[in-house]
Amino acid sequence: MSGELGSGKTCFASGLARGLGVNEKYQITSPTFTLINEYPARCKLYHFDVYRLKGYSEFEDLGYEEYFCANGICVIEWAEKIIQILPADAFFISFEYVDENKRKIIIKGLKDRLKELVRYKSGG
Repeated sequence: MSGELGSGKTCFASGLARGLGVNEKYQITSPTFTLINEYPARCKLYHFDVYRLKGYSEFEDLGYEEYFCANGICVIEWAEKIIQILPADAFFISFEYVDENKRKIIIKGLKDRLKELVRYKSGG
């Protein structure tokens, strides 16, 4: 996910977490200082914030491949900082201010994923 500070990235991650069944006892916060928060749900949710990292080499030091290969969903705030090492099938969500209470959300790379889902659901 990308977007200016306060544009809604963490709010979106929180909504996704609740949609995946993360219990209300977990407060969904931006992992700006911890770099990653992990939440149990129907599938694990790995929430990263790479704002403070200088580049993808620092992300590599976290052992990111373990999370990318796990059976879960990775949500990465400020993903543009590590775009070189993101999986080819990742999709990108950007948040743009429209006004104080509105955002424009752009999702890229989802079209092919939806086609895969339709093929899977139809047995093809």
